[in-house]
Amino acid sequence: MPDVVLPVLDEAEALPWVLSRLPEGYRAVVADNESTDGSAEVARAHGALVVTASPRGFGAACHAGLLAADPGDGVVCFMDADASFDPQELPRVVAPVLAGEAELVLGRRVPTARGAWPLHARLGNLAVARSVSRRTPYRLHDLGPMRACSRAGLLALDLQDRRFGYPLEMVLAASDAGWRVREVDVAYAPRTGRSKVTGTPLGTARAVKDMRRVLAEVDQARRRPRSA
Repeated sequence: MPDVVLPVLDEAEALPWVLSRLPEGYRAVVADNESTDGSAEVARAHGALVVTASPRGFGAACHAGLLAADPGDGVVCFMDADASFDPQELPRVVAPVLAGEAELVLGRRVPTARGAWPLHARLGNLAVARSVSRRTPYRLHDLGPMRACSRAGLLALDLQDRRFGYPLEMVLAASDAGWRVREVDVAYAPRTGRSKVTGTPLGTARAVKDMRRVLAEVDQARRRPRSA
């Protein structure tokens, strides 16, 4: 069954619930990104494989978890560890990959309560999703952090971003590789604990800045003439 990469930065409060909700047969790979609240110890106590991800950065944590995932498993999942997603929904995200219907599946967030997805974060995400739609065959509504794909296939895409642009680069590289991408609705609840990213306007601005940089880099690479 799939490994589930959980990029973690100070999520000790949320991890017990998240790890207890993993479906049977799914293994948690906690990529601890320089937490100072004992997240790594909490994760180990709840049976997760813990790897150290450095330097600090969302993409760095995702990549460290990807490398640590079991090479024998065909599918790897990614999910935030702040209890905003219910791991029990992972099988629905994984199913199209296992069925050979898609190479990458994104969880389209459906808020369950007011405040689960702040307006500034939703607008920033929508702007980036529209940029992706202009550059790819995909008509996406969300660049959701709950997703599933082939581990070997993702490694072959050779993603380079180690900051907040990692999820966007994954979709753009998937397009260049001819992958089929699907969205599956997933519930999105208010997170546990203090948000470091999209829960704050500054965090959202940083994420959007990183994603715009990735878009610019991809556009530049696509304009380069191909060698004969």
